[in-house]
Order: sequence, then structure tokens, then C-alpha cells
Amino acid sequence: MSEEDVFIGAIDQGTSSTRFIIYDGSAKPIGSHQVEFTQFYPQAGWVEHDPMEIVESVKVCVAKAMADGFNVDKNLKAIGLTNQRETTLVWSKSTGAPLYNAIVWMDARTTAICSRLEKELSGGKSHFVESCGLPISSYFSALKLLWLMENVDAVKEAIKKKDALFGTIDTWLIWQLTGGVNGGLHVTDVSNASRTMLMNLKTLDWDASTLKELGIPAEILPKIVSNAEVIGNVAAGWPFAGVPIAGCLGDQHAAMLGQACNKGEAKSTYGTGAFILLNTGDEIVKSNHGLLTTVAFKLGKEAKTSYALEGSVAIAGAAVQWLRDSVGMISSSKEIEELALQVESAGGVYFVPAFNGLFAPWWREDARGVCIGITRFTTKAHIARAVLESMAFQVNDVLDSMQKDMGKVESSDYLLRVDGGATVNNLLMQIQADLTGSPVIRPADIETTALGAAFAAGLAVGVWKEEYIFDSKVKMKDATVFHPVMAEEVRAKKMNSWCKAVTRSYDLADLTL
Repeated sequence: MSEEDVFIGAIDQGTSSTRFIIYDGSAKPIGSHQVEFTQFYPQAGWVEHDPMEIVESVKVCVAKAMADGFNVDKNLKAIGLTNQRETTLVWSKSTGAPLYNAIVWMDARTTAICSRLEKELSGGKSHFVESCGLPISSYFSALKLLWLMENVDAVKEAIKKKDALFGTIDTWLIWQLTGGVNGGLHVTDVSNASRTMLMNLKTLDWDASTLKELGIPAEILPKIVSNAEVIGNVAAGWPFAGVPIAGCLGDQHAAMLGQACNKGEAKSTYGTGAFILLNTGDEIVKSNHGLLTTVAFKLGKEAKTSYALEGSVAIAGAAVQWLRDSVGMISSSKEIEELALQVESAGGVYFVPAFNGLFAPWWREDARGVCIGITRFTTKAHIARAVLESMAFQVNDVLDSMQKDMGKVESSDYLLRVDGGATVNNLLMQIQADLTGSPVIRPADIETTALGAAFAAGLAVGVWKEEYIFDSKVKMKDATVFHPVMAEEVRAKKMNSWCKAVTRSYDLADLTL
């Protein structure tokens, strides 16, 4: 059977849309479909999704992609899944009904719980870092689960009756895909589990002491598996019934695999947020500069675990969406590049998109968005450029922290791999190269998240080998490289001004009307 006769499917469930992509045996995408779903904002700082709408979006994407003239049914060897991480839900084991909307990763409703735990626990904000690599933050699933347990009667009752199942979106979808109430599998993978604050990084299992301290019952948690193994087969009623689900990774870990990041290599994914991961190999590196220690991937039951340092930026592309949907400055996201190109600089304007606080490396839940340096000279083009610069500044903050944690990397040897929808913006990529002072490399296929899920599934069923996935010639083929052109003196001044702007966003969460 030739490469063209073998197919792998990838479900890519993101923060605002779901995609299903079909790859042939050479890892070339041959068909896809994408569906957007609803974002709910019940209160300021709250963000929710309807879990059933997410399931329906997967059904629509799969059916549409497989019906678009691609005769892949018989030779579809496996399905890989990648998903928005940390987003949390609890559902009924007996009925399959969600007991509340999914609480999205960027939701900030748990700030009060975080503050309470920091005061109660002996280690404060860093109390669980030794076991899970993560600080206490509204970002992570454990805090969202605590909120559900404390505030939703249906969740309390289901836990009491031992009818509750907890999961992130990967767990929810795998349970649905493998049968739901009729024998659905309750599992998660090491990368998603590493983002809950509940998994021990060394044992790759739920940490008993953490569960005890937080009062979370172990029986509601899913089984943890590797990123590349046959988890189970798709149940009847789906277009690809009987096909094995053989790969599962959180979206940023999937992008690392799709970018074929070896030890010492970093990637930045630009989506709703921006997520920068540096592969540290089999070494668990503790950050002293505001980064997270996490799992990169584990490509098989018996495979070694690769770890990573991560910096998570809450608002990146979402700032462009805000300009479009809330401010009305642009009518489509792609217009921002043309608008920003009307000026040569942001004219002294700095935009800090701390809509729900700041993530790495600042970790300021009291921060809120600011736009400073505005004068009568300022136009919407300056603001548009400042928004693009804010994305690059935030990524650069994380990269600086990574270099401090890992040791200085010579710029001549260092390059940043980028992916995600926003990377089609050439101006943004050039700004990133200028602020980083190092080359930025954009692959020909920027949708590396889905590719990573496909790689994991294909690896598990023998379609690909690791040597092929990590082949440097393959991953550099047809890539675009952006080289820095900004003078070092200018770059240093801009970074200093940006840091001043960031401090201006602090202590604004309690502002009232």
C-alpha cells in the first residue's frame, strides 16, 4: 500500500472552533472542515462553552470532511485528537449530560479561590510546584473543578452519588467517541493531565497528597495514558466507527510535535493566546523566572517522557478579535496587517491586553488592559500596530525567561519556530523577529497542532516512525524565515518602554464603575 493509500484523521478542538483534517501517508493534508462554536461570557472575566455544542461541532466536521469526495473510509488507519487545554467540565456518568457549561482555560472566576488557597496553604502560590510544576492560578483545571464543586448543586449531588466524571475537553470527547453512557472510556493523556495541577510530573499519575489537600475525590478523575497508543475504537454512530483513537495531546504539545521540536528547541503558537514551549528533554527543569514546568510528550506506553518549559500568554489573537468584534476598528482579522502597515511604528503607543490578568512570566491576576502613550498624533493605525506589537512583546518576555532558566543561547544558533493562524501576518512575524533579535521560522503548513495529533496517532499504529517525524529536512522544507533588522539600541528602548507599560496594568482589577 502506498503513502497515498494510507490516511490518518486529526480532530483539532480549539478555543473558538473545531476542525477535522485528513492526512495521507506523507503527512500531507488532503481534506478538512472547520466549524466555529459559541463563546459565552456570563459575567466579566467568565468564559464558558456548551459541551454538547462542542460534540456536535466534531460530528459536523468529521461528516463534512469525509463526505467531500475523499474516499478514505477503508484506509483510515487511526484518529488523533488535540484540544484546548485546562478547560474543565463535569458530567453525569449515567445520563451523559453535562452538569454545567465547560469553564474555559482563560476564565478568571476562581481568583477568590486562588487567594484563599494561597493564604491557607503553607507554600502559598507555589505550594504545589514541587509535584506538578504549576503555581496556584485561575488558569488550571483544579481550581475550576473546585469552583464547580463549591458552587454547582448538580455537581455536588453527582459526586455524592458517585455519578460524576471530571475531564478536560479531550476526556469528554474520547468518552463520547467511544460510546458515552454505553461503555465510553474515561481517559486523559499525560500532556492534558499535566495542566490540571493534579498530576505528579515524576510519576505521571494523580498526586494523592494534592487531591487530599484540595478535597478532590480520585474516583471522578480519568485514567492517564501516553500521547501515542491505541486508546480505544470509535463507537457506532460516528462516520469513522471502528477506527482506533491512537493519539491524544493538548494543543500546545501537539504543536511541539508537529514542529518536531527536539531537546533545546522552542516553538510559539499564536492563537487566541500565545503559547511558547521549549523542549528540555527528559530533564524536569524548574523555572526561577515565571515559567511553567510541564510535560512535552510521551510517545508510547514505554517511551521516555520529554518535558518542557512553557510560557502561556492569555491574550494574543484574542486582542485582534476584540478590535474586530468589540471595538469595530476592523471588519476582519486579516485587515489589521494592512491597517498597521500604514504607519512605520506605533508612535509611542503601547497596548497591554491584560483583559483577565497577565500570565507568564508576570502572573498578575490583578492586571487589566491598558493602552498608553496616546496623543493627538495617534491614529487607529498606531493602535493596530501596538496590538500586533503586544503579541510579540509578550512572546519575547517568555523567551527571555527561557534563556535565563536554560542559560544564554547565542542568537546565531537560535531560531523560533512559529505556527497558528496569526502567523499568516507577515508584519507580525517581522516584528517578532525584530523584538526577539533572532530568526523566526514559519513552516509551509502553519496548522501544526492538528499535524502533531496525526503524527502521534500514526506513530502508534505504525504509519510513521519517530525518525521521519523529527527529520530536520522534512520540517524545514518550504519554510519562510524572518530575519531581524531592528537595531539593538532601538530594540532595547522598546523593551524598556514595554516593561513600563506592563507595570501600569497592575492593581486595576478592583476598579468600579
